[in-house]
Amino acid sequence: MSAVVGRPVPEGVRERGRWAAPPRPVWEEEPAKAGLAAKALVLGIACFAVLFPLWIVIVTSLSPKKVIDDTGGLVVVPKGITFVAYQELLGGGQVQRAALVSIGVTLVGTLFSMTVSVLCAYGLSRRDSLGHRWILMTLLATMFFGAGLIPTYLLVQALGLTDTYLALILPSAVSVFNILVLRGFFMGISPELVDSARIDGAGDWRILWRIVLPLSRAVLAVITLFYAVGYWSAWFNASIYLTDQKMMPLQNVMIQLVQKQERPVGLSAQINTGQLSPLAVQMAVMVLALLPVAVLSPFVQKHFRKGMLTGAVKG
Repeated sequence: MSAVVGRPVPEGVRERGRWAAPPRPVWEEEPAKAGLAAKALVLGIACFAVLFPLWIVIVTSLSPKKVIDDTGGLVVVPKGITFVAYQELLGGGQVQRAALVSIGVTLVGTLFSMTVSVLCAYGLSRRDSLGHRWILMTLLATMFFGAGLIPTYLLVQALGLTDTYLALILPSAVSVFNILVLRGFFMGISPELVDSARIDGAGDWRILWRIVLPLSRAVLAVITLFYAVGYWSAWFNASIYLTDQKMMPLQNVMIQLVQKQERPVGLSAQINTGQLSPLAVQMAVMVLALLPVAVLSPFVQKHFRKGMLTGAVKG
């Protein structure tokens, strides 16, 4: 049916009476086969760049000493597998103690950091809370201005935290960025739910525990992973606040093993007698250090988009 004279044809309607989709932007068009092939190639190169070094580290840690000596260093193609390096590391000594220290600091530090961050973010998300604007401005200022290393060390020393495990937790216990993400997510929760709970007589603690936290599982999982990875990978605080070698976490022991090509401390006589390659031990320590992050990340990956983007956009 032709268009009526004197009336403009509506957008998306053809003269024959059939509806036609309006033109879409270029970035919304379906990619061509060449574009799909280019994307697959780029993703393949990126995956190879990430996985190939991990492959070398794992294969070298599982290779016998003769294979490592024949290749002159890192092993790419496996020629025999042995778990002697892992048996030596997990059989006792400094590495096992350092792993337990890292696990303890990660668990306690993550729990403490999440508790403080959630309470702070919830308080700042309530616009009627006392002094929330000034507290928020103070937190934002710490993202741009810092006291520096020497004043921080003097403060930790004055508090008597040197050579204690608290020195590995308290100086970096709270991240303002994580608080802002949690605050943005909490502010995105429907105010009607909070108001209805207040009408029923619920206080702030019950609202936080019964309503806010169950609705914020995605962002809580992401922030928990951030804190856990930060504590597990931290080494700087231990290097300046600890002097007792027995208190060192796994990352510091790994640095010692990588920097000292001679005999690592605390392992059995197989390394001292040349039966086990120090390079295999170094690679095994790297694998042990990366293992928890590699295991936990896939389970939290599905929450990244919902937890991070939603909290950031709504805030």
